[in-house]
Amino acid sequence: QVQLVESGGGLVQAGGSLRLSCAASGGTFSDYGVGWFRQAPGKEREFVAAINRSGRSTDYADSVKGRFTISKDNAKNTVYLQMNSLKPEDTAVYYCTARTALSGYNYWGQGTQVTVSS
Repeated sequence: QVQLVESGGGLVQAGGSLRLSCAASGGTFSDYGVGWFRQAPGKEREFVAAINRSGRSTDYADSVKGRFTISKDNAKNTVYLQMNSLKPEDTAVYYCTARTALSGYNYWGQGTQVTVSS
């Protein structure tokens, strides 16, 4: 069973950048597709980006297309979310999650806070 730990969150001004990391342990990382979700105060958790097991296929929410980039390094058991041109509406707790080919997103990290000031 894979365990996930996010890092890299923080406070940044609008227009700035952050890179989130999701470090995995306890499983064969190349068996897992990975997604990033976020949850802002008073709102439901929403999809941000996803990458498949090999790292060759990605998907993004419309709200972050062209600004965020997800990547996967199976050798380092880590997934990254590069976030550029950040906006105040990107403020949320960001969660990393993993799935196998036969399951949904069953594995979640504890989340990392991203705050974008205007």
